[in-house]
Amino acid sequence: MKVTKSNSELILLIQKDDRVAFYNIYERYSKRLYGFVLRYIKLKEDAEEIVQVVFLKIWESRNKIDAYASFESFLFTIAYNTTISLLRKRTNEKKYLDHLKSLQQPVNSLDLIDEIHFNELNERVQSLLDELTPRQKEIYQLSREEGLSHDEIAKKLDISINTVKKHMANTLAFLKSHIDSSLTINLLFFYLFLY
Repeated sequence: MKVTKSNSELILLIQKDDRVAFYNIYERYSKRLYGFVLRYIKLKEDAEEIVQVVFLKIWESRNKIDAYASFESFLFTIAYNTTISLLRKRTNEKKYLDHLKSLQQPVNSLDLIDEIHFNELNERVQSLLDELTPRQKEIYQLSREEGLSHDEIAKKLDISINTVKKHMANTLAFLKSHIDSSLTINLLFFYLFLY
């Protein structure tokens, strides 16, 4: 059965040591997080480890999480920082460098991804959201921040699923057209917001 609680509701429960709520957050985000991390790490075992580390950090810092801020942004920032730390460590390991070369991925391209770009992207998206119509912003937040499906949003707002899809398509097209055109930023945008 799909959990319909918002992220804020789940975080408030997690702060009361509710392990079921924590599991629900894990189920909601673990696959997307894994895909996001794997894009840069390239090794499934490392990506799986990072996902576990990220959720361990979430549990350990549960009382410091702002339940009313964007949990998704918080979660992916932790994942990004953890990934970058592992990449820096791995660049000193010959086996990992050989693996990256075998994938024909230029190692130095990993250095292009840094926290400044990530934070700039997040700030840019937040400011662009303020330019949307109230309805578009509401639908986007229900989808991306609370994890609701199109069908759940349609029922909650008493509108058709096609209206939800149209608003989401327009919103994502608007965001993408106003985001920096560099490849790195667009990749982060794709995995964080469109995946």
